[in-house]
This record gives sequence, C-alpha cells and structure tokens, in this order.
Amino acid sequence: MRITHAIDTHVHADHRSGGADIARRIGASYCLHESADVNIPITPLQDGEEIDLGNTRALVLHTPGHSPESICLLVKDLRRGPDPWFILTGDTLFVGAVGRPDLPGHARESARDLFASLHTKLLTLPDDLEIYPAHFAGSSCGAGMSGKPSSTIAFEKRWNPLLRASVEDFIEAISDVPPKPAQMQDILRRNRSSPPV
Repeated sequence: MRITHAIDTHVHADHRSGGADIARRIGASYCLHESADVNIPITPLQDGEEIDLGNTRALVLHTPGHSPESICLLVKDLRRGPDPWFILTGDTLFVGAVGRPDLPGHARESARDLFASLHTKLLTLPDDLEIYPAHFAGSSCGAGMSGKPSSTIAFEKRWNPLLRASVEDFIEAISDVPPKPAQMQDILRRNRSSPPV
C-alpha cells in the first residue's frame, strides 16, 4: 500500500496538524480545500471533486461554518457498490453536537454557513450512513459532544437537538462554546506555514 494523500478537513486551530510535513516526507499530496488561507504548497480540493483511492473513492463536500475551508469526505467502497459507505465529518458534525463557528472570528456569519452546510450537504445524505467526526467529548471544538466516536445520519437527525433547531435558534445555541484554545493564534500560524514537527 502507498499513501498518496494527506488530507486535512480544515486548518486546525486546536492542535498542530503535521499533515504537510507527513506529505512532504512520504511524497504524498497535502490537500486542503482551495479556499484555505495557507502559505504552504497544497493540492487544492474543490467541492464535488472525487479522489480516486483504488477500490475506494472520497467525494469532497465543502462544508463551511466551523472554518471557511472546512470539508467533509464522503467515502465509497466500490467493491460494495455505488452507495456511500461512511462520511468523515471533520469538525462540521459531531455526535450530539456541531463544530463551533467562532474560531474564524465571524461567529454569526459562520454559524449561518454551518447551518446551511449541515442542512444542504449532510442531512440530505442517506439515513443509514455512518459518520466519523474528528472529535468527541472533551474537545474544545464544540460543546455538548458525546463520548461516542461514531453515529449515523438518522441517529443525529433524531437525537442531535441542533439539527432540529431553526436557523436563529441554532445560532443562539451554538454561541455557548468552550473557551478558545489558549495558543490558538500560534497553532494557526504554524499550521498555515507548517515548519517540520
């Protein structure tokens, strides 16, 4: 097996990614959404782009809200058939919660973007689709996350209260988030320029 892509769902503000360094060391493409504000070489990803990974394909879904460049990856196992297998939701959708919209600095506008991303991109996917978020309970990237590492679209539609809220109630509810990571600006600076880790 050869690793061909190192993909970050967004420029992280809570931890060092290392994605660019890993890609450089192994000769893989370092990928972020094309709108990512970075000072390093990337292979830009576009909404709707398919990444061919042998028997597996990943469809890029641009899901701004947690950050302007946030993406989710809808994965298909072509040996199983054409239907999606699971989705990597990054910091867009968690089990029982959603990503915080305040880190980019435009909380209300970002919250509206997040609401739209959830309702037009993720909640339209098959109910039995498994979701794998980037974080669970204890992370500073959202409030009210479950300790459960995975879920399904149907379970989240039924039990995640933020997915049933009106846009205004959604914006109000997600304004209650944990404090921003203490070293957020330094982490962002490093992830945007990515010196070796």
